Amino acid sequence: MSLRSAPLVDHGWIASGGELSTWQTLRRGLVLSPELRVGIGVTILLAVLSTVGRILIPFVVQRTTDDGILAAGGPDVDVVTRWVGLALVGVVVTAFSAYLVNIRLYTASESGLATLRVSAFRHIHDLAVLTQNSERRGSLVSRVTSDVDTISTFVQFGGLMLLINLAQISLATVLMFVYSPLLALVVWACFVPLFVIIQRFQGIVGRAYTRVRERVGDMLAAISEAVVGAQAIRAYAVEDRTAERIDAAVEAHRRAAIGAQARSVLAFTSGQLVAGLTTAVVLVVGTVLAVRGSITLGELLAFLFLVNLFTQPVQQATEILNEMQNAVAGWRRVIGIIDTPADVADPADGVTLPRGPIRVAFDGVGFAYPGGDPVLHEIDLDIGPRSRVAIVGETGSGKSTLAKLLTRLMDPSRGRVLIDGTDLRRVSFASLRQRVVLVPQEGFLFDATLLENVRFGRPESTADEVRLTLTELGLDAWLAGLPQGLHTEVGQRGESLSAGERQLVALARAYLADPDLLVLDEATSAVDPSTEVRLQRALDSLTRGRTSIAIAHRLSTAEAADEVIVVDAGRIVERGHHSELVRRGGVYTRLHASWVAQQQAR
Repeated sequence: MSLRSAPLVDHGWIASGGELSTWQTLRRGLVLSPELRVGIGVTILLAVLSTVGRILIPFVVQRTTDDGILAAGGPDVDVVTRWVGLALVGVVVTAFSAYLVNIRLYTASESGLATLRVSAFRHIHDLAVLTQNSERRGSLVSRVTSDVDTISTFVQFGGLMLLINLAQISLATVLMFVYSPLLALVVWACFVPLFVIIQRFQGIVGRAYTRVRERVGDMLAAISEAVVGAQAIRAYAVEDRTAERIDAAVEAHRRAAIGAQARSVLAFTSGQLVAGLTTAVVLVVGTVLAVRGSITLGELLAFLFLVNLFTQPVQQATEILNEMQNAVAGWRRVIGIIDTPADVADPADGVTLPRGPIRVAFDGVGFAYPGGDPVLHEIDLDIGPRSRVAIVGETGSGKSTLAKLLTRLMDPSRGRVLIDGTDLRRVSFASLRQRVVLVPQEGFLFDATLLENVRFGRPESTADEVRLTLTELGLDAWLAGLPQGLHTEVGQRGESLSAGERQLVALARAYLADPDLLVLDEATSAVDPSTEVRLQRALDSLTRGRTSIAIAHRLSTAEAADEVIVVDAGRIVERGHHSELVRRGGVYTRLHASWVAQQQAR
């Protein structure tokens, strides 16, 4: 099944309050995890069979009492033996059926929830950068991990028990009416008010568990942020403040969890109270009926067993329904992220562009972040094939936004971004990512070897091809200085390497990917002077023969460009060669003077 082709939103199922109800959530979950429904009929049948042993016991008690122990001629051992043997067979059938139900539910749930995890994970990656940045990373991770785990726990245990309990309640009810319709009505009269109360109480419990799932996301976000930022935390000696934030998140989760559990326990204890009262009432009424001869002693004992078989699953069902609310809260959060529209979507019939030199154009492009003022205004720009262009400007001028629009991490609010005359919104992601590569300001490295990180964009590349890439970029001497060469582990986020070395790896990764358009977002801004020389040589090799657009933070990048484009307050105010712009006396002259002053101050 193609996860991308599955419909993700069905607004017809949205409750009037803008949130899916419990049953709507369960129905939506079954659509997103179709494996949960596979063979459900057989599973339900096995669940019914698993109750046979329990239901058989009261019948055996009645027959052994009336026909065996209280037989007219005295106790009949053969009758007792025969009925006990039948009960043993029933218990074996019950155990085997319960085993099969458990295995089938576990298999179906793991398959279905694996599909749900993959759907949620892929959709998170499909979301626009702005949408991803609106939520803390730990909260997004919790949607795919702990929230799905709550669903898994309910489906595997709660789902099993719910099926068995429903079958047991149904069969027990039928047998109670067979033995004594009056006593059966007494039992239901005691429990109907409880059912009404529990139904109304589920909304309260559901909201409580929704708060628990939210607090779990907050807690994971706080902890993951502290782990990732451990170096900065120690550098600024803010361990105590960080610990307070984590403690606050943990405490908020503790309070929410206790509050939800207190509400669920109230429902469970209510079930226990009603069960005890029901047994007492049945015992009194049943004794009166037995004295009058309406039922036999064996039938009364059997009925009391049936009452226990009825009340036990009802009490368990109240607890299971509370667990279901926890699972539904997790399901809602997962569905919520899946139903979040992907603003930057892969077009259904995307255009595949042929390889070759790229021409870039911005046609009346404007952009504004949600709820904010425009940061780009009517950008009209044409960049020829094989041009090496530097985009410069003050911080916040909009130059990095241009890079994000060009690589389609975001779409413009107005206008079009064109590659070889084709609107980027019409180009398939596969074709776009093959032809256009972005090297960000901080090259992200994975916790793997140098070899695996360099060939990340082309995993089929051999070690010799990676080694040749580094040689062509003039990085063979640097490679020779690494302890294990290509097999050197770079550590989490590349922490075993310096910032400059991480950028070298990012450039090598881009070179090996062999794009037609290279976008460099201040890729040399965080390196030391000695590494900058090596990095600049690598950049010269990387950009040769292909269109390249560099968001320039350093003077050397602008000096090496064929053309410099100056952005100020979201508008293109100047463009031309470096030397020409320096003499013009405009914005670029001021920026150039600032760069020169910084170099002289070193």
